[in-house]
Amino acid sequence: MFIKKEIDLGQGKVITIETGKMAKQADGSAVVRLNDTMVLATVVSSKTPPPPSQDFFPLQVEYREKYSAAGKFPGGFFKREGRPSEKEILSARLIDRALRPLFPDGYYQETQIIISVISSDTINDADVLGGIAASAAIMVSDIPFANPMSEVRVGRINGQFIVNPDTEELQRSDLDICIGGTEDTICMLEGEMKEISEAEMLDAIKFGHEAIKKLCAFQKELAAEVAKPKRAFAPTVAPAELVAFIEANCAAELKALAYTPLAKEERSDRTKAIYKETIAKTLEHFSSITAEEIAANPEKALCQSEHMIDECIHDVEKKVMRHMILDDSKRLDGRTLEQVRPISIELGLIPRAHGSALFTRGETQALVTLTLGTKKDAQSVDTLTDDKDKRFMLHYNFPPFSVGETGRVGGTGRREIGHGNLAERAIKMVMPAEQEFPYTVRLVSDILESNGSSSMASVCGGTLAAMDGGIPLKKPVSGIAMGLIKEGDRYAVLSDILGNEDHLGDMDFKVSGTRDGITACQMDIKIDGLDYHILETALEQARKGRLHILDVMTEAIPESREDIGKYAPRLTSIQIPVDAIGMVIGKGGETIRSITEETGAEINIDDDGTVTIACSSPEGTKAAVETIKTLVSKPEVGTIYMGKVRDIRDELGAFVEFLPKTDGLVHISEIARERIAKVSDVLKPGERVKVKLIDIRKDPRTGKTKFALSIKALLDTDQPAETNGEAKPARD
Repeated sequence: MFIKKEIDLGQGKVITIETGKMAKQADGSAVVRLNDTMVLATVVSSKTPPPPSQDFFPLQVEYREKYSAAGKFPGGFFKREGRPSEKEILSARLIDRALRPLFPDGYYQETQIIISVISSDTINDADVLGGIAASAAIMVSDIPFANPMSEVRVGRINGQFIVNPDTEELQRSDLDICIGGTEDTICMLEGEMKEISEAEMLDAIKFGHEAIKKLCAFQKELAAEVAKPKRAFAPTVAPAELVAFIEANCAAELKALAYTPLAKEERSDRTKAIYKETIAKTLEHFSSITAEEIAANPEKALCQSEHMIDECIHDVEKKVMRHMILDDSKRLDGRTLEQVRPISIELGLIPRAHGSALFTRGETQALVTLTLGTKKDAQSVDTLTDDKDKRFMLHYNFPPFSVGETGRVGGTGRREIGHGNLAERAIKMVMPAEQEFPYTVRLVSDILESNGSSSMASVCGGTLAAMDGGIPLKKPVSGIAMGLIKEGDRYAVLSDILGNEDHLGDMDFKVSGTRDGITACQMDIKIDGLDYHILETALEQARKGRLHILDVMTEAIPESREDIGKYAPRLTSIQIPVDAIGMVIGKGGETIRSITEETGAEINIDDDGTVTIACSSPEGTKAAVETIKTLVSKPEVGTIYMGKVRDIRDELGAFVEFLPKTDGLVHISEIARERIAKVSDVLKPGERVKVKLIDIRKDPRTGKTKFALSIKALLDTDQPAETNGEAKPARD
């Protein structure tokens, strides 16, 4: 059955959802359209029961942008799409993070959601449309999923909020936030902003949630029209007698452990010991259950399931920690709810890096290094909506040793890409303009230890490394991760959360910013019913923590260093006439390559005639600048040039190219003080010689300008040695 529905969100943003035409063999499919941007989402969930020992939900979300959607060919040698781009991975994460907590607890069927961009108008990003389409596809399927989810992007231009702004509107917007939620609550948030206040952030979330409510109601109408029955599903529930026995045998030990401040590794070891002992006791206690009893009551088999026992112990551990925080305002490491862990900072510890910082907060440590490069080092970006070169990038690495584990070391994981992108967006807002600082900048954050909030450590470490490397940041940026414990109407907001507080808690809310406002944020919620008062409390608590961290950072380095790193390339810019660009480049790049070889400088020329010279030595920079200035200068009598012998006429003289495509004659009488019989006895073709321009005149017959050069004139003066291509007036 084909159904098509349309909803107007205002401001010219009309969204269409249809189902029943495409991908009908999937469990559910939907096409969502905004203007000429269209996405197709499909969902398939396995009907094969998962293994009894499985304790996770194998959900896979894939987002793919087809170049054909915009009438484009993929770049590169292979003309077909390959592995997902960074943009596709980030878009998939936005959808995954919003949908995953909405599936029923205990639903462990293998499920795959594929979102394909099938049409793009190149100005409306399809990522939030993909979230709507994925939710709609699940709603019209037989997969158990009670509450639809919708995603919107919120921008603000001149104080006016905009829903789903296009790329042109985002250029004028001071914020870019993607919000995912249900009719009742917000479950995902991610974005960047230009130092907005906490109140403005809350207003943006409320504005976006109003549009989300409309879209969720819209999806419910669509699902009601399709009216596809949901498949039967009942989560596995532990028998009451098993829960009671486990709680009686481990709650006291787990509580005592929770109230004892310990290092992460020691806590982990002692927790494992309690688990092991409790599992052994439980299996022994219920070993008397017979096969006949299990046949009569299959639920009793769960009492002998090590997997189920492990889950029950985990529930007790979670309950103990949460009540400790709610009842006593006490945390696992002994801190108060708002207290930030001790911070230490070391700068400039990597000698050859262009800037470096070691940022340690509690048991989380990030080593961040800075590399400065030229325009040639910028990353080429080719997406459906963006093809600009990327001048600033932050890469995040999370090796397994950072959490005391072994693991596969291969390509960059989705989590690493997501964390790096968040830190990059936070710092990007305070980076200097290209005109002020024309470098390509790469920050690399290597996480050496992790016990919560490593992405925010990357923000702090990235800021410090940039300042250590002499980047004139507008303001320093810090970041902090907030947590939440909520039971009924009782709740506690936690500052600078630990790994366990993230795992056993209800929220992970990362906020980065300067003293004057927020520059980036990311939030994931695991529960329904998050109200705005809790968000307001979390934002204010995050502001206080952010300012505290900035105070510590400012003590370490009050402002960016006055000069860039010792080994960083020095960039010098000069302006040349546009019509002289070809002269500097030369035929097939011959001239510019020659300058690079002789001076060691890297040279980039923009279409407007801006020449950027990068060199690690001042001498090389000076030589390259003077060579280029000489190339574009007009010939002047009395100026000395370094030229190249092009041709020799033994009885006449030598023709020397002293400027690109400009030759002059060194008469045989102007080569040496003494008389020479043949020019070839002194000069050879291709030889580089220093010459002085002694005359410029026009040939009366042809009208061409002729240049008279002299080598002898330089022999008669006490001229100092010059760099190749350097032009200096002759001394009298």
